[in-house]
Amino acid sequence: MKNSILLIGCLLMSAVATAQYDSKGETPSMFRPGFMWYYTGIRPAKVERVRKYDRLIFDVTYNDWVGDQEPFNNHWASIGFNTNLLFDIPLSKGNTVALGIGLSHQLTRVRHDQLFTKSDSPASTNLVPKTTQTFDKNILVGNAFSLPLELRFRKESWRHFKFHIGGKIGYQANMYSKTIFGSGSNRDVVKDYGFPDLNPLIYSAHVRFGLRSWALYASYNFNPIFSESASTQLNQLQFGLSISLF
Repeated sequence: MKNSILLIGCLLMSAVATAQYDSKGETPSMFRPGFMWYYTGIRPAKVERVRKYDRLIFDVTYNDWVGDQEPFNNHWASIGFNTNLLFDIPLSKGNTVALGIGLSHQLTRVRHDQLFTKSDSPASTNLVPKTTQTFDKNILVGNAFSLPLELRFRKESWRHFKFHIGGKIGYQANMYSKTIFGSGSNRDVVKDYGFPDLNPLIYSAHVRFGLRSWALYASYNFNPIFSESASTQLNQLQFGLSISLF
């Protein structure tokens, strides 16, 4: 909820901001590419200063998995949210090629309405279809922190086409199954954190391509959620929309 309020506020501020410049600081525009993209502090920027982009990026994503389970069979409400705070390091004149490096937080939610079962010998986790259980919703929720590295290509203007390709390596801070029974005053929520073989390491590849402050986003995790070979093998997928506000 807090993340949603922050995103809406930033979008409103981005919509009303005006009078910005291209990558060389020359041509004025009535359309600001992203909220605070050209913020320069207490002093105006020098005209020759190379403009930087895509330092604060939010990804709104559909979350899924691939492996022992087929993709695109989960509920459409499997919505996640990524927050990326990055340095934009120019590699060329006009910042048409750059590196992006920083810190990322990833909130994953997959509504699958199946059941996770656990075994002790070996310590493993399996996903099985719902049978006679009476729950209404079952959602896999996870929080992860990672270090992203991107190679960025863009045209030299504020209204630029861009393409980012990169990867992340990080730590899966937690993951739990959220089961919901009933609704209204009879609603009961049970959270189960006890996955015996949750993989603490994550490493993934991602791409973004779009125009100005907007881009389409896709990501794939190379390592499965559960580390034991006897477990159901699930590799995370994300598809969504990115907005760059700084």
